[in-house]
Amino acid sequence: MRWMPQRSMTLALAGVISAATAAETPPNFLLIIADDCSHSELPLFGGRNVATPRIDRLAEEGMLFRSAYVSMSMCVPCRAELYTGLYPLRSGVCWNHSSATPGIESIVQHLGRLGYRTGIAGKVHATPRAVFPFEMVGGFERNCVAETAAHDVSGIRAFMTRDPSGPFCLIVGLVVPHAPWTVGDPSAFDCAKLVLPPHFPDTPETRESLAKYLAEIAHLDVQVGDVLKALDAAGQAGRTVVMFTSEQGGQWPGCKWTNWNQGLHTALIVRWPGRVTPGAKTDALVQYADVLPTFLDIAGGKPEALGLDGTSFLRVLTGERDTHRRFAYAMHNNVPEGPPYPIRSVTDGSFRYIRNLLPDALYIEKHVMGSTAHNPYWLSWLWASETDPHAYAMVRRYMRRPAEELYDTSADSFELANLAADPAHAARKAALAAELDRWLAEQDDPGAPLDTQEALRRNREAAKEQRR
Repeated sequence: MRWMPQRSMTLALAGVISAATAAETPPNFLLIIADDCSHSELPLFGGRNVATPRIDRLAEEGMLFRSAYVSMSMCVPCRAELYTGLYPLRSGVCWNHSSATPGIESIVQHLGRLGYRTGIAGKVHATPRAVFPFEMVGGFERNCVAETAAHDVSGIRAFMTRDPSGPFCLIVGLVVPHAPWTVGDPSAFDCAKLVLPPHFPDTPETRESLAKYLAEIAHLDVQVGDVLKALDAAGQAGRTVVMFTSEQGGQWPGCKWTNWNQGLHTALIVRWPGRVTPGAKTDALVQYADVLPTFLDIAGGKPEALGLDGTSFLRVLTGERDTHRRFAYAMHNNVPEGPPYPIRSVTDGSFRYIRNLLPDALYIEKHVMGSTAHNPYWLSWLWASETDPHAYAMVRRYMRRPAEELYDTSADSFELANLAADPAHAARKAALAAELDRWLAEQDDPGAPLDTQEALRRNREAAKEQRR
């Protein structure tokens, strides 16, 4: 018999016991979402700076997805994708802080038809309420830019135990490690010993900021542990599918608000006692749009009849398959975070092809480059560029991008070697470019005009407001 940790053994036995009633009572869902947590800082993905024992233990008890992606590396669009099973153009959430198209249905309505009550604690970031009519559950900070992240699990525990006869779906949207990095204890990290990502210039300000960011990840781990303890205390762990995701990359240059791997790649863990083999790992390619169809499939619904962009990866969870989708797609529209800078990309899990639709423009993101309160290190990168060739190269990489990029992400996860002009990779680039063209046509994506026209629309509205 394969060895498993004592807690995993307990959960597995609980799953076997509850399996007899599975046909009558579908499992609960607990979805825990971090906020701007770069997957590469987690030890599960090779991170060497911060310990996350509770998240690590969850992976020991469930399945770790090593190739999971969001389609937009910014908070509102990726959550809309998660909750609707639709890509940005289909949901209408193509920009940060935008709202879904009225009439679209989300996880609340879809699971509601299957007898689920769906609540959310913490960060919501999904509008309008008619599309996302979550039951609001208290106890967790909702403001992602708050300087604290206080939490009290009594609210979620009450939600879990309120109606034991019917299943629930509970989303806990944590606000760490979203900037500003004011939660946790940065003094626990020795700045001089931190291992910087290779696309970070090495400045004192960068190391100090990274220590603050890591302190928030450490706090994230504590909160994940407390949420799971609440599930245990509610007596629901044996019949609950738990999913943890790190969301998009952190608010660093080259991470969030990009189509690079460090922005789009998300950590994803699923624990399902009695159904998912503890300690399993998979390279099956999945993305956020696939989560809702998977939940519906588990709950006994028929997601394939709903016309969603995502598809269920239930058979990956149960070990019947070790692959899922052939490609994962992504887009970026920069408004309102800066001037228009539309990007589109596709990955097959090993290589990523990126198309910058306005390559002659400067890439400017106001939070990273214009907010010294959130990102005090950016100016140090600029100053270092005068004498440090690496700093100059990284600043230039961030602000000036070619029309096409191609990366072997299996060997170059930080995507520093652009292979787009390499004849040895011409066939692969052409194949991925053709697949991206197919997806854009399928989504009725007009390309660059989507972002430029949105900028004009917002400018006209702002001008009208000033005239009032």
